[in-house]
Amino acid sequence: MLIGELARQTGCEVETIRYYEREGLLSAPQRSASGYRRYSAEQLGELNFILHCRSLGMSLADIRQLAAFKADSSLACDDINQLIDQQISKVHQQVESLRLLEQQLLALRDRCHDHHTVAECGILQTLVEASEGEPCVCHTPFGQDPHPHHPSVEKQ
Repeated sequence: MLIGELARQTGCEVETIRYYEREGLLSAPQRSASGYRRYSAEQLGELNFILHCRSLGMSLADIRQLAAFKADSSLACDDINQLIDQQISKVHQQVESLRLLEQQLLALRDRCHDHHTVAECGILQTLVEASEGEPCVCHTPFGQDPHPHHPSVEKQ
């Protein structure tokens, strides 16, 4: 099959397929007499393997490592387990980062509940103040006031 057909069957962009070839993740296809790439079922399987790994958030280096294991089935799978454990750890870190981001956005959203003009929007004011170096609710511990009231400076 030609590269366009491989792209259609896998949902992968043509340029991405070429990139995987250049990176050595996808074995080089045969060439026709006119120079066109001719992909086989083997390359289709390789590309599907790469795409499946990418869908799990794996890096190209990890995929390269997994492909090397796949090529030598006599090896112990301890390193594969370790690679997946590292990927799980990365996902946990991403989840924690997303939770923090959610808290930051919720704190920012809490700055404006009513219908105001843009000039009165608490969200926009907070973002502008933060860009000018002021403390902001989205980068303080969730729920804490970035402008704490000191007993010695009470308003009368």
